[in-house]
Amino acid sequence: MNTHSRKPTNLSLDSVLLAEAKSLKVNLSRAAEEGVRAAVAAAKAEQWKAENASALKSSNSYVEKNGLPLDNFRQF
Repeated sequence: MNTHSRKPTNLSLDSVLLAEAKSLKVNLSRAAEEGVRAAVAAAKAEQWKAENASALKSSNSYVEKNGLPLDNFRQF
């Protein structure tokens, strides 16, 4: 269960989409929260990739030149 408090927020939504969601009895607050949660997760992932790009490039370069460090022990 979510123990975080909720805060009323105003949003502007496409009117056709809003009407369709209401007709289908979609819980708009929950749907918006899920969408924002997914957008935040995607933004955090992109931020992490950007912050760690040089380390990833370095690691990939090492593997290209030297192979995987424990490759000799792989059984597949």
